[in-house]
Amino acid sequence: MVVQTAVVGAGTVSRAHLGGVRKNPDMELVAVCDLDEELARERAREFGTMAVTDYTELLDSLDCLHICTPVQTHFDIAKTAIEAGVAVVIEKPSTVTVEEIERIDELSQEHDVPATVIHNHLFYPAVRKVRGMIDRGELGQIKSVNTLYAGLTPPDQVNRGSWVFDLPGGEFEEGLPHPIYSILGIGGLPASDADISAQTTLSREYDDEFSYDQAQVQYVSENGTLCNVTMLSETLPQRLHVITGSEQSVVLDEINQSVYRIDEDYTASVIARTKKGFDLSTAQFTSTLENVKSVATSKFDDSWETEAKQNSHCAIFDQFVDAIESDGDVPVSLEQSRWTIRILEHIRESAQRRVEAELEADADVDLDEEDIIPVES
Repeated sequence: MVVQTAVVGAGTVSRAHLGGVRKNPDMELVAVCDLDEELARERAREFGTMAVTDYTELLDSLDCLHICTPVQTHFDIAKTAIEAGVAVVIEKPSTVTVEEIERIDELSQEHDVPATVIHNHLFYPAVRKVRGMIDRGELGQIKSVNTLYAGLTPPDQVNRGSWVFDLPGGEFEEGLPHPIYSILGIGGLPASDADISAQTTLSREYDDEFSYDQAQVQYVSENGTLCNVTMLSETLPQRLHVITGSEQSVVLDEINQSVYRIDEDYTASVIARTKKGFDLSTAQFTSTLENVKSVATSKFDDSWETEAKQNSHCAIFDQFVDAIESDGDVPVSLEQSRWTIRILEHIRESAQRRVEAELEADADVDLDEEDIIPVES
């Protein structure tokens, strides 16, 4: 079976979807759709397909629809596609609210139509390696996961389009699903909504009214893992996961795709502490060699198998085809996506509480100043 596929939304992120679908031997790219006809035609020429402005015209001939439009439109498009029996791949963030992703999940089950979400950072080679180590029990019981995503785009810069300015955190908020779903995928889902806490700050003033540009979330997972993720804008980029297990621990660096194991007591002596630096250097060097080998392999081997191993979007598309054809598990569950949106809601709620508290404090200061009675000399 070749899965007949179209992409709706011809913006920046559509290239990853169009390119991946075109390369996948089990998918056939039928069309690209956008309300901007000129943009749709431009993408169609780039990827050798047909351009349309109304995706509903395609539904009767599709098996799968990739949704790459602004998040505010995701729910309506996904609902229409699923009700027409068409599987959907939804770009992150999947929806604006938890209620929307829950409704998509209900529709998916009701119509027996698979749906998944692009949580692609979980499919980076090094991240898949660490998730495999956790699943195999190599680290023992996972005690904690601490994630740092620094250098995210500030609220007032545009990567995906002006629609991001309708979000409380602007472009910064559009990038938050990546670190949130990453810690969910590595540390596990929260035990309950009550186990989630969020804090936000606004580090500077902006011309537009954004409510936060830094955020931190903590929760306890279903397995009792302490999870913490810190998300910062306008700093030097870092994407680090420190996973502490009862048997051994690892430091995962997403930027250079390196995995550093901590499997001995480096505090035992001065020599042991010196050895830690050597081990770290060795791990980074080994990871660099593996990355160079992967790049070299991809230049000489353009097979889909190699692409699916190295390209995180393609890894998701590859697994989703299996889900469409054989009713297997989708690569990213809608439950993981639901928790991603719920944590985003916690962040928005925290930012709103902080803004309201600051306004109340300012109002109290103004009232105090009005109560001051000038003293006549």
